[in-house]
Amino acid sequence: MSRRLILIRILAVFVVLLGVNYIAWRWLESINWSAWWIAVPLVIAETYSLIDTLLFSTTMWRAKEREGPESEPEGTVDVFVTTYNEPIEMVMETARAAKRIAYPHETWILDDGDRVEMAAAARAEGIGYITRSADWQDKPRHAKAGNLNNALFETEGEFLLILDADQIPDPLILHRTLGYFADDAQVALVQTPQWFTNVNEADPLGSQAPLFYGPIQQGKDGWNAAFFCGSNAVLRRESLMQLGIVGYVRELEDSTQRSLRAAERLLGREARRQRSVPKLHAELRDLHQDVIQARAAISQAEPIAEVTYRLRAKIDAASSRLVDNDLATMADDLLAIHALPVQRDAELGSLVVDDVALDALATRELSPLGAVKSVAALLDALRVDRPEEAQPIQPLATISVTEDMATAMQLHGMGWRSVYHHEVLARGLAPEDLQTMLKQRLRWAQGTMQVFLRDNPLAKKGLSAGQRLMYFGTMWSYLSGFAALVYLAAPIIYLTLGVLPVTAWSVDFFARFIPYFLMNQLLFLVVARGIRTWRGQQYSLALFPVWIKACTSSFANVVFKKPLSFVVTRKDGRSAEGLPLREVWPQLTAIVLLIIAFVIGIIRVLVGAGDGTGTLVNTVWVGYDLAALSIIVQAVFYKGPAAYAEESKGVT
Repeated sequence: MSRRLILIRILAVFVVLLGVNYIAWRWLESINWSAWWIAVPLVIAETYSLIDTLLFSTTMWRAKEREGPESEPEGTVDVFVTTYNEPIEMVMETARAAKRIAYPHETWILDDGDRVEMAAAARAEGIGYITRSADWQDKPRHAKAGNLNNALFETEGEFLLILDADQIPDPLILHRTLGYFADDAQVALVQTPQWFTNVNEADPLGSQAPLFYGPIQQGKDGWNAAFFCGSNAVLRRESLMQLGIVGYVRELEDSTQRSLRAAERLLGREARRQRSVPKLHAELRDLHQDVIQARAAISQAEPIAEVTYRLRAKIDAASSRLVDNDLATMADDLLAIHALPVQRDAELGSLVVDDVALDALATRELSPLGAVKSVAALLDALRVDRPEEAQPIQPLATISVTEDMATAMQLHGMGWRSVYHHEVLARGLAPEDLQTMLKQRLRWAQGTMQVFLRDNPLAKKGLSAGQRLMYFGTMWSYLSGFAALVYLAAPIIYLTLGVLPVTAWSVDFFARFIPYFLMNQLLFLVVARGIRTWRGQQYSLALFPVWIKACTSSFANVVFKKPLSFVVTRKDGRSAEGLPLREVWPQLTAIVLLIIAFVIGIIRVLVGAGDGTGTLVNTVWVGYDLAALSIIVQAVFYKGPAAYAEESKGVT
């Protein structure tokens, strides 16, 4: 164990102990219940932050720094360059670089836009070209996951290197990563960092993520939870195909069980309705038991096809017997109709059937054959070829608009391992304007929350305790938008209205809060080890509207089936001209309110209406919030790296 890791663990223990001491005191002794409407949200937000600190400390507890694989690279490789509507020359630049990778491989362009010009350019360079077949027409496309799943069945390499359309690979990328698969036959994924060449040192859009593509991924790697990030990664085909087959079987089993549960309810209801007819009641009761036994057999892993075949044979036999019964009933009804008393209506001069006798005939129970036929139709709907999908087997996860993390979690749940190799082996392009960046962050957050709501890692079978926490920690971070809203509102409320969320700004408060805060910052500095992380801290607060929208829209998608729009990140410059004020009005509003609150707070102190200590604490708080939100102002006026470079030359 390195000295640095020992220091990180010591600091982590102190941070957690000091944090628990502070939050326990906040809950037990310091809440101003007379102002509960802000006091309680604030302490909940602080509790959220403590849990976030605990998850971060846990992540770094087993941080792993790899030197590289021990084994030599081996195995056949397909290199996939994924594209939808990116400029053809950009895609071709990446594809040509992929073709120049030193290790023997096949290069393929996966064109989800099905462009004739793209196909011609690929052929001219001797590069493989794959697009979707007609089978995908009018079927769910599953965005990038569907594009990759389609290509998996068109290629044969043992390993896949996946690159986005703008990610130029290093010629040695396979030499530096393939050996991990030979080191450990259970390794399914090797992820390398994403690094952007069109980002300047100031990086006002916060595109570089050196803390994530570094300490955090290394921390997750220590728990065997480093996850797939969509590009610059090598995956084992065997693991993906196993994932696809297992998913297919589970989906088929789930749909079969759903159909059988419906059949069980239908037959049970019909059997109860026919209690007055012993023969029919017995027939339906027996069939009801057959369905129950079929469900139990499938739960015990008997082949679905065999179980449903036996059940269908019993249903057909029961249908035949019920038809015979219907024919006998019809014969009886005809005799009853023939025997109905008929009399002539004196006024109308027509024959009229006796009403009492007709009512008696009408109250007879209808045939239960319809219920049995409905059960037969449910079984007919069970198709092993999954006609609702373009292909029955979907190896990469399709439950989220971000297929990468969902796929990695499924692989980990099946016992496969992952590796994070901390070496920049591909260089790409980041968004160059605020609108594009916001859409990209929203999509990432929405996809993560979709996975959280559909496949919660805390309850997912197959994951270790550490893996559960690592995935949960990533999902938990996107709830920060709600906490940020409270952190922005609390000082504004105090400075303008004088409403105190704590009982007092006492020595007890400072004695607990300041050591916790300082130790937290020290842990962060040691983990970062020289990495510039202030931009990430700014955006964690400044993007609070994006995080809130991601949570609410993902909830609406999963629970209420409201669709999410999938937007491909532009890689060819700015998306629009003009200032994108509409996209950031919540942040700009917060900035204005914070400034107004600061001024009012100072005036209140000068006129003797405000508490000096409380005002000092909250003005410092306002200063931090404004410093964090100031990045949005910079991003609004950012003109892209080219303009920044020109301005820098002019200054020089």
